[in-house]
Amino acid sequence: MTQAKTIDVLILMGSDSDLQVMKAAGDVLDELRICWEMSVASAHRSPDRVERIVRDAPRRGVKLFIVGAGAAAHLAGVIAARTTRPVIGVPIDSSPLSGFDALLSTVQMPPGVPVATVSVGKSGATNAAVLAAQILALADADLARRVVAYKESLAQKVEQAAARLDASLAGAAARSTKRS
Repeated sequence: MTQAKTIDVLILMGSDSDLQVMKAAGDVLDELRICWEMSVASAHRSPDRVERIVRDAPRRGVKLFIVGAGAAAHLAGVIAARTTRPVIGVPIDSSPLSGFDALLSTVQMPPGVPVATVSVGKSGATNAAVLAAQILALADADLARRVVAYKESLAQKVEQAAARLDASLAGAAARSTKRS
């Protein structure tokens, strides 16, 4: 009998309509070669499912949760109340309040029940994955090297963009000088 693969990061979302946002977290985790899984569970509509997922997480090897939810956004808080593993909350901009309600619901946790909260939307999901990687890298030297390389690639992209802009502006300045 083969043993099931352990999941380092469990990504949960309150609704499958959140997938387009939360996919950004999975993309970064893939790039950093971190084992993850994604599912839907609602703090309000399926509390028994949430309870079961959190209860089974240690057996499955889950080291931390990334949780996205919009509107009332209680999912991350409910999970944080049921586990000692880190929970990173991603507010989703799925309501008429453009995610402000989700941000407040995710960040305003009572003392002793922390939810690390990132920005609203896709950039928040990306940052949640990077934060998860940084946390996991504390106990994994190989992952730490991959996180460093990821950060260096971000810096390299900025350098390349700056060089393109400099070249474009230099060309525009040369054209402007010729007209004078």
